[in-house]
Amino acid sequence: MAQQETALLRLRGVVREYPAGEEVVAVLKDVNLDIHAGEMVAIIGPSGSGKSTLMNIIGCLDRPTRGSYQVGGRESGEMLPDELARLRREHFGFIFQRYHLMGDLTAVGNAEIPAIYAGVSAEQRHERARVLLQRLGLGERLGNRPGQLSGGQQQRVSIARALMNGGSVILADEPTGALDQASGQEVMAILKELNASGHTIILVTHDANVAANARRIITISDGRIVSDEANDPGGAPAAAPKHPDDAPNQRDGWLAAWGRLGEATHMAARALIGHKLRTLLTMLGIIIGIASVVSVVALGNGSRQRILADIASMGTNTIDIRPGKGFGDRTAGAIHTLRPADADALAKLSYVDSVSPSVSTSKTVLRGNVSKTANISGVGVSHFRVGGYTIAQGATFNDESVRRQLQDAVIDPNTKAAFFPDGEDPIGKVLLIGSVPARVVGVTAKKDSPFGLADALEIWLPYTTVMNRLMGIRHLRSVTVRVADDADPGAAETGITELMVQRHGTQDFFTRNSDTIRQTVESTTKTMTLLISAIAVISLVVGGIGVMNIMLVSVTERTQEIGVRMAVGARQGDILKQFLIEAVLVCLIGGALGVTLALLLGEAVAAFGGESFTMIFSPASIVAAFTCSTLIGVLFGFLPARRAAQLDPVHALSGE
Repeated sequence: MAQQETALLRLRGVVREYPAGEEVVAVLKDVNLDIHAGEMVAIIGPSGSGKSTLMNIIGCLDRPTRGSYQVGGRESGEMLPDELARLRREHFGFIFQRYHLMGDLTAVGNAEIPAIYAGVSAEQRHERARVLLQRLGLGERLGNRPGQLSGGQQQRVSIARALMNGGSVILADEPTGALDQASGQEVMAILKELNASGHTIILVTHDANVAANARRIITISDGRIVSDEANDPGGAPAAAPKHPDDAPNQRDGWLAAWGRLGEATHMAARALIGHKLRTLLTMLGIIIGIASVVSVVALGNGSRQRILADIASMGTNTIDIRPGKGFGDRTAGAIHTLRPADADALAKLSYVDSVSPSVSTSKTVLRGNVSKTANISGVGVSHFRVGGYTIAQGATFNDESVRRQLQDAVIDPNTKAAFFPDGEDPIGKVLLIGSVPARVVGVTAKKDSPFGLADALEIWLPYTTVMNRLMGIRHLRSVTVRVADDADPGAAETGITELMVQRHGTQDFFTRNSDTIRQTVESTTKTMTLLISAIAVISLVVGGIGVMNIMLVSVTERTQEIGVRMAVGARQGDILKQFLIEAVLVCLIGGALGVTLALLLGEAVAAFGGESFTMIFSPASIVAAFTCSTLIGVLFGFLPARRAAQLDPVHALSGE
């Protein structure tokens, strides 16, 4: 009874059954076993006898279907998965027949994996890995990868990994099965040395010669223990129970969590780099989707700004007043009630910035032997402010010019080019407009407009001059009002309409508010941008599904890797984080490449599209793109990551 109370590992009535079609197969049947600290035990039996299943249960890789298994007096069946992972991480060390080393890691990198999950600092675990490998005769192979090591050397790396966190109980499953005789003897010598230093060694083998190295041989057949005998292999007596080599110090709290997160990120990045082509193909959908979204938003912003600039070229925040009921009203030509006095009355309103009366006609303009047809506009002094014009040369006419009906003309760049070629200064020169000579006093800067022809000739004179000297009329064709910047355009339009109705006694005019046009254009472009963005988002979703599919394939391909990580103590959360970080990294890098592609597209458009076609990128859209990338990684990466985290360790280890 005393031995039973001090047993390190205790199994009572352990049964392990597996479903096989409609039947249930019992691999272990009513197993009772005690293993004490410091023992070296061999479990021997033919293939299919249940010895590996027994080892998996002892190492907390598997759970019994029925029965009790206690580790240090604690019932393993009552432990949560992370508690079992802690046992594997801190108390058990596994040595596998096929080594199960990570092919992309060095000998040091493989040996230190358990310490990563234990929260040991990088410097401390690197040093301990080097010390262990040197102790095992691999001092000159620290930087070698498994493919550069012999079978015996790989098994020594596996032993170093088992000892990394202390490994008070070493579970060796056919440790010499893949080795030649000499290498096998070396490995067994190492295991005997470990046992002599205080480690509990449990060998699982079908080889009687290997089992003969143990001081206790347990024979299992058909799922039952058929013998449990002491053995004297000769040599030094069994070591007194003691704790083996001191395990490295483990950090607790946020430092350990932060360290594991950093290592998970590092491992995820290494996995992506190790499969460059697959990673790039996975990213492709994200790259196209992000580039599409950012480009569409930039194109929408550019188009909106271009259209708004064109509207602004007509006049910022202006209201046009014209005779009739609307554009196309055939009776508008017979309505002559719009007079200069109306413009004077409108200019006195508090919410009006400036007002310009307007009449227009088309005349032949002559200078020397050059004759052209031009649009002649009679306007007020404030017209150039109302319309947002800039004077490039000279000046505009003034109130005196309007009052005295002077023949002062302001011309546009097209008119200057037509009548004053080769850089000739037009200021002070005379143009014959119809039969009326006009002196050029100013030239406007080039100004694009969405209406009219880009090469049309425009000449502006005082409206009084055009009305009386060119057209012989007393009424206006329109009045343009610029609303004050701090005034509400809608309220101003209402007030203007009320004043004009009061003056005319009826509403024989209509108004056109440029702000309404601007709002309509903005609304339309936003709607179109949203529509096209929605289409682009579909490609993002498709890309996300691609990420999920590839990650699911990756989980399948890396099943054994997951099993090894769980065997050395990885928590479910550690596995979840690693695969989730991989998915997020794929999407973030894809997002960065997508944004870069969109910016390059913008540069190409700017270089070859000219001023008429621009893309305006906003920081908000780029931030949104990265946010979207991250969310896609989290959403579509969670299912594969969760699937990886929930794999059964023993099934994962045996997976192909």
